[in-house]
Amino acid sequence: MESRTYKLVDLVGVSDESYSEATKNAIARASETLRGLGWFEVTELRGLIQNGKISEYQVTIKIGFRPEEGKDAFSDQD
Repeated sequence: MESRTYKLVDLVGVSDESYSEATKNAIARASETLRGLGWFEVTELRGLIQNGKISEYQVTIKIGFRPEEGKDAFSDQD
């Protein structure tokens, strides 16, 4: 059986449109700097209210990625 190990990162995505867009924004940003993204889990939903209306959606997510052997997952450096 293949051995799999994941590292977790917590991120907060923000959108003025929806929780879905906030989640997509967080994942898109993570994909710019992390390699081997494998899954995500929404851990918290919240938002801002201004003048009686929702002005911002915020989503806290955990993103799991597989660290590469001998490489720093946060940069292109070995």
